[in-house]
Amino acid sequence: MSELNNAMAKAFEVLDRKNEEALLGGGEKRIEAQHKKNKLTARERVELLLDKGSFEEIGKFVMHRCKDFGMDKEHYLGDGVVTGYGTVNGRIVYVFSQDFTVFGGALSETNAEKIIKVMELATKNGAPIIGLNDSGGARIQEGVLSLAGYADIFYRNTLASGVIPQISAIMGPCAGGAVYSPALTDFIYMVENTSFMFVTGPNVVKTVTHEDVTSEELGGAATHSTKSGVAHFTAPDEVACINGIKQLLSYIPQNCEEQPPVLPYEIQGEELRPVLNTIIPESPNQPYNMLEVIEGIVDDNSFYQVATNYAENIVVGFARLAGRSIGIVANQPAVLAGVLDKNASVKAARFVRFCDCYNIPLLVLEDVPGFMPGTDQEWNGIITHGAKLLYAFCEATVPRITVITRKAYGGAYDVMNSKHIGADMNFAWPTAEIAVMGAAGAAEIIFKHEIQSADDKVAKLQEKVDEYTTKFANPYRAAHRGYVDEVIKPEDTRRKLIRSFKMLENKVSNLPRKKHGNIPL
Repeated sequence: MSELNNAMAKAFEVLDRKNEEALLGGGEKRIEAQHKKNKLTARERVELLLDKGSFEEIGKFVMHRCKDFGMDKEHYLGDGVVTGYGTVNGRIVYVFSQDFTVFGGALSETNAEKIIKVMELATKNGAPIIGLNDSGGARIQEGVLSLAGYADIFYRNTLASGVIPQISAIMGPCAGGAVYSPALTDFIYMVENTSFMFVTGPNVVKTVTHEDVTSEELGGAATHSTKSGVAHFTAPDEVACINGIKQLLSYIPQNCEEQPPVLPYEIQGEELRPVLNTIIPESPNQPYNMLEVIEGIVDDNSFYQVATNYAENIVVGFARLAGRSIGIVANQPAVLAGVLDKNASVKAARFVRFCDCYNIPLLVLEDVPGFMPGTDQEWNGIITHGAKLLYAFCEATVPRITVITRKAYGGAYDVMNSKHIGADMNFAWPTAEIAVMGAAGAAEIIFKHEIQSADDKVAKLQEKVDEYTTKFANPYRAAHRGYVDEVIKPEDTRRKLIRSFKMLENKVSNLPRKKHGNIPL
């Protein structure tokens, strides 16, 4: 190999120097300050997320164009965001990682252009986009240019929605207009104690509403994972957060045109799970943990729960069944008896719509006594919020299977993926009760006069409750009508579901032609 000439050698020196400068971001002191806050740098996060050696950076030498307020004297290569592409477990993803060591990660015109470039590449090439957010917000020195940059990003988020998976990780501050890009993405991760999101910060809140609140209380990971439902996942540190993103990616396809990944699986005999026979309590009013049912049905250790600590009366998450990725929506009798309220309805509806976007079959495990009564629910729109879940199931064209484990009462029976709204297969355990309402309430209405005129009203009520239970609190009337395809023993559930989802794998269902529906937002 011939030696380099002097001009080429000098050019290489300049390039190497610039590469080293870009890797330092805002400099060693600011990197140290980042580490002291128990936070990784933007580049460290990217390296942790992607397969070793797979990252290809785009826009490493980009610099801002602002000349006001002394900004013409302060430039950093990359301008506060690291962008590019690489692989996670061999599958391509695009990523942007905001660099807090450069102007606090604040968004500038050129910074936004870098983000938009990888978003557009992701959309065109059909691969997930992952945003690692750690920014003080808009770069004030640039004024409307930074605000325009946010709006340009929001627009791309919306165009990409339902086309490619979009995942956001909040790994530091995310405030003001910056919160709306993560809010438009499919899933949000937050890191406990070091990340927060809010539209207006504690100082503005105190000035306007006179509330004294900390950043953590106002918009920390605990707040958004329990009170608002904004965060779908939380993690104790950044390493756990990034590992969570990798786990999520393993369940979902690259884009809306592909099928979810399938892991190798060999059928194990009859796939019977006798433990399921012992979960339902003898008393219909006694709670049990639906997570035990899920674990008894799905592949071992495959359930990845979403929004674990929000609206806990409904459980949603991803799992594998004989190696196939599925989405699960399940009432949780251990919390509020599994009743549907406004928060549970919205949580489940959004999850159903995500699964339908990306061809992930849906399994519904039903034990629901109805919708939550009360002025709080009615005045806060339970009608509209409940309709969101109804709409989501009606619109979903992926394979949809329901298993009624116990109660399926009233309108909630209809909403929870009933045969009448397009479910492909509906199973019921022998313990299932499919009725307009519970036996006691029904007996009091139907046999009101008989009970009131009886000498022993308590005994007469119990007699009529037993009569109603025998006639209606079972799955067989629905089965006679074909609303339930089969009544099965709990232990046989896994085998039935494996075969049913296999049978449905080539399902094609076309919705009426339209621009888009008008979901009751």
